[in-house]
Amino acid sequence: MMFQKGDLIVYGNMGVCRVEAVEAPAGLPGAGEKKLYYKLDPVYETGTVYIPVDAKVFMRPILTHAQAEALIGRIPEIEENPCGGKDQQMLAEHYRSLMRTHDCDDLVQLIKTIYGKNRERTAQGKKPARTEAEYMKRAEELLHGELAAALGITPEQVPGYIAAEVAQAGCGAET
Repeated sequence: MMFQKGDLIVYGNMGVCRVEAVEAPAGLPGAGEKKLYYKLDPVYETGTVYIPVDAKVFMRPILTHAQAEALIGRIPEIEENPCGGKDQQMLAEHYRSLMRTHDCDDLVQLIKTIYGKNRERTAQGKKPARTEAEYMKRAEELLHGELAAALGITPEQVPGYIAAEVAQAGCGAET
């Protein structure tokens, strides 16, 4: 699939980027052969990324408005996916595997899993673990960034938007 100038895409774990150009810029590998690169500008971060159009890095179009609304409607039904072990490396790998899918349902599942785990830890008088805090923060950034771009709102507005939509449907939400 070839993206065009102006497309909003999910690029690896960077999140939402706008394709600013599809070009063979001078000074990059393969430029003499007219190798094409995407010039990507991250929507919620600063900088510019040049990536060959044939790179093996995950890229896909962002959700459409309708897909974002459908995802939000499914949030109450998406179940937690806890990892059975307490080994921090095993937990981190479990969380990474959910993030590597680049699937919004998996990001919701990860957020709900960590939210549930943190709720249990708080009830026991413990603080949330650092591993969970880091993965939850990144999963929320990726999910909220994509939903914001799809819905035409800011990432900061996404939690309230989700809460309002889920409340309207008569359920509780944790993202």
